[in-house]
Amino acid sequence: MDPLLHPPRQSYWRPTARYLIATEAHVYALAVAASVLLSFYPFVLLMVSFCRNVLHWPAAVNAIYLALQDYFPGDLSSFIHRNVSVRQTTGDLTSMFLLLVAANGIFEPLEVAFNRAWGVARNRSYLRNQLVALGLIFVCGGLALLSLMLTALNGTWIAEWSGRQTAVSVWMNLLFFKLAAVPISILALFLVYWLLPNRKIDPTRVAPAAILVGMILEALKYGVLLLWPLLQDKLSREYDIFRHSVTILLWSFITTLVVLAGAEWSARRGREDPLS
Repeated sequence: MDPLLHPPRQSYWRPTARYLIATEAHVYALAVAASVLLSFYPFVLLMVSFCRNVLHWPAAVNAIYLALQDYFPGDLSSFIHRNVSVRQTTGDLTSMFLLLVAANGIFEPLEVAFNRAWGVARNRSYLRNQLVALGLIFVCGGLALLSLMLTALNGTWIAEWSGRQTAVSVWMNLLFFKLAAVPISILALFLVYWLLPNRKIDPTRVAPAAILVGMILEALKYGVLLLWPLLQDKLSREYDIFRHSVTILLWSFITTLVVLAGAEWSARRGREDPLS
């Protein structure tokens, strides 16, 4: 094969690996992780309050705790469960405003990172970024709520069918949660990849990345479960009472790097093969 007519293509994943160890990717990921840490606990409180005080649906509250057990290993989910269950917050306007401000901070560094990946020289203005972020927060929050509602309905049906909360019914409810949560997570990733960059993007360019990243994030949870006993001991010794906050920060940092890798991969595919 003539190298002049058919130049060799570079390694498929090597540029993405180089991107992940670059300083700017870590800066973006740490900024997103910090915003996640600030908004995570108020978000859980708001979701539990909405399901408990507005919907009056205990099965939906149980679905939230089931999701926490699935995402966070060890005693972190139990810690959140204990502290959230004793709170009787009704989600006042001040709390919602502070939550939106913290959550909006997630999408600012993500937009900058996505724009750099797609070669966009100019970011949105602060106001436009906040409006786009606000829309994505409501859409992604609605998708998360939909996943929890489906899990709650399934849990109610299983409880009625089995007559009690057996180990089998709990396992079936967790299985249904995964079957519902993974496609919804992929859809949320697709919307973020598609709408957040400050340019028009063909949806087919980002759909493969959303699917791939969604599956990687799901597999990553099982890898964390295997390593968690070692990590938990290390975090307990080094950070003591702050170990739960550090766990959320580290988990958010790692998942953000995976999301950034998906953005870089999809943008590079668009540049290398613009007519596909």
